[in-house]
Amino acid sequence: MTYLLQALQARAGEFVSLRRDIHRHPELAFEEHRTAALVADKLEGWGYRVHRGVGGTGVIGTLVRGRGTRRLGVRADME
Repeated sequence: MTYLLQALQARAGEFVSLRRDIHRHPELAFEEHRTAALVADKLEGWGYRVHRGVGGTGVIGTLVRGRGTRRLGVRADME
């Protein structure tokens, strides 16, 4: 099993709790203030540089490791 898979499995309970919390507090599209704050706080806690309020309630998390030029982008919706 890869290191990444092991790390994700070790935190599975945290991810499930986070999903359940978000679903307990639904928000309308473009009004996801609580959800955006929660996502931004989690990303910061995991070591990401975070930009809040993008397009209203959007969040951008940037994780920098090393000095290489390779990049990976991931997009997700909060609605």
